[in-house]
Amino acid sequence: MPPSAASAIGIDLGSRLTKIVRVGPAGMTEAQVFDTGHDPLARLAEILEGLRAETMVATGYGRNLAKDRLPCRTVTEIRACARAADRLGPGCQVAIDIGGQDSKVIELVAGGGFGRFEMNDRCAAGTGRFLEVMAAALGYTLDELGAEALRADRPLELSSQCTVFAESEVVSLVARGEDRRRIALGLHRAAARRVAAMASRVPAARRALFVGGVARNPCMVAALGEEMACEIIVPERPELAVALGAAWIGLDESSA
Repeated sequence: MPPSAASAIGIDLGSRLTKIVRVGPAGMTEAQVFDTGHDPLARLAEILEGLRAETMVATGYGRNLAKDRLPCRTVTEIRACARAADRLGPGCQVAIDIGGQDSKVIELVAGGGFGRFEMNDRCAAGTGRFLEVMAAALGYTLDELGAEALRADRPLELSSQCTVFAESEVVSLVARGEDRRRIALGLHRAAARRVAAMASRVPAARRALFVGGVARNPCMVAALGEEMACEIIVPERPELAVALGAAWIGLDESSA
C-alpha cells in the first residue's frame, strides 16, 4: 500500500462543535470533540501536534479558516456527508444532517456521490440550537428533552416555528401549567415537519441516514421517521459522520 493511503485526518469545524477524527485502513483510530468557541484553531493545533497522518481534509463552517492556517485541503459538508453515508448507511437513499445551526437533506448517489440537496442555514428552527433553546425554556437539559418528550401521551401543537417566538410561546405555556412533556413532543414534531418539508423537495426515500449531533435525540429520530414515512438509520457516533467523510475522501484521493 502506498504511504499516502495509510491514514487521514478529517476535521469538521462546525458552528457549535469541532470534530477531529483519524482513520486508517482498519477504521477510526482517534476521535475528539470540543466547543468551537472563538478561537478553535488554537485547540486544533494542540490536538494535531499529537496526531500524524499522510493527508488532512477540513470541512464545516470553518473549513476555509482551517485551510488558511493548517496544511489541509477542504471539501463541502454536503460532499463529506455523502461520502460518509456510503459507508455508514448502505442502502440509504437520503442523508439528513442536523447540526447546531443548520440542517441538510441530501440525495445519495451510489459510490459516495450526491444529487439534489436542500439546506436550511438562515433560520435556527429545526436545528440543534432550536432544541437547545427550547430545552432551557422547559427546564430540561438537552439530553433530557428527547427522553421526556417520548413520555408524553400526545403532542401540544405550537403556533410558531421561529426560535424567538417559539421560546416565548413555550414560556407562556409553562406558566399556564401545560404539561412540559407534551410541549416537548410538540416541539420535536414541529422540527421534524420542517425537515420533512425539505426532504419533500428531493427524491423520496425508503431509508434515510440521520447524522449530526441532533441524531442522538431519540424523539427526533422517531418524529422524523413518522413525518418522512421511512426508516431512519442512526450510526454509532453520528456527530462524527461528516468528519469521517472528510477523512475518507482524503484516503480515497491520496490512494488514487
